[in-house]
Amino acid sequence: MTKLSVNINKVATIRNARGGNTPNVKQFAIDCERFGAQGITVHPRPDERHIRYSDVYDIKPIVTTEFNIEGNPKGIRPHHTDSSPDGFIDLVKAIRPTQVTLVPDADGVLTSNAGWDTVKNQQYLCDIVKEFQACGIRVSIFIDANPQMIEMAAKTGTDRVELYTESYASQYAAGREAAIAPFVEAAKVARDCGLGLNAGHDLSLENLAYFHQQIPWLAEVSIGHALISDALYLGIEETIHRYLCCLE
Repeated sequence: MTKLSVNINKVATIRNARGGNTPNVKQFAIDCERFGAQGITVHPRPDERHIRYSDVYDIKPIVTTEFNIEGNPKGIRPHHTDSSPDGFIDLVKAIRPTQVTLVPDADGVLTSNAGWDTVKNQQYLCDIVKEFQACGIRVSIFIDANPQMIEMAAKTGTDRVELYTESYASQYAAGREAAIAPFVEAAKVARDCGLGLNAGHDLSLENLAYFHQQIPWLAEVSIGHALISDALYLGIEETIHRYLCCLE
């Protein structure tokens, strides 16, 4: 079965809007696992506008499934007063999560909006992958549904790739067969290259089941914005149950 990893960034966004500790990000992670999630994902950005570096330290000891940290390895916090590392690489090496997902976020972007160019960044990614794997961390590279980029990702030594699924989600209503086609092709290339396959970005209760039906060998999906939004109406327990049903 494809694993569901819940991205809890939006919970931290709500908390940060008022300060304090409501909602409690750590307790939310515990509850997600209790209700059936098979992983917890966080994506700390340098400006810490949602998940903070300190949150990552707090969450690590309580995760009993898989802990996935997403982010740009080039990320550096410009100002901080705590004692935790100021760089993404040092943070991940200190935490040693199950998986690190490398995402090429540019400074100031609202959300992740592109995968890696694994041709231009080939040597850099090779070095980063080796550095994390030497710490016993599984590595996934966030990537567009582009066969060439996937083939070059395989040459970095990465364990997995994560397909950036925004275009699938945005085109789904107009025609799901056309929307999924490049992702099926990309998934087959990844499989032929011996790569594990993850997916994420704008997957939802509307489009997840079909995506999974067409690519049933997915190892993991990471879902945050849609899932947390659904939980406002359905509650987190019912929401996680519905997402898991999409992956059966």
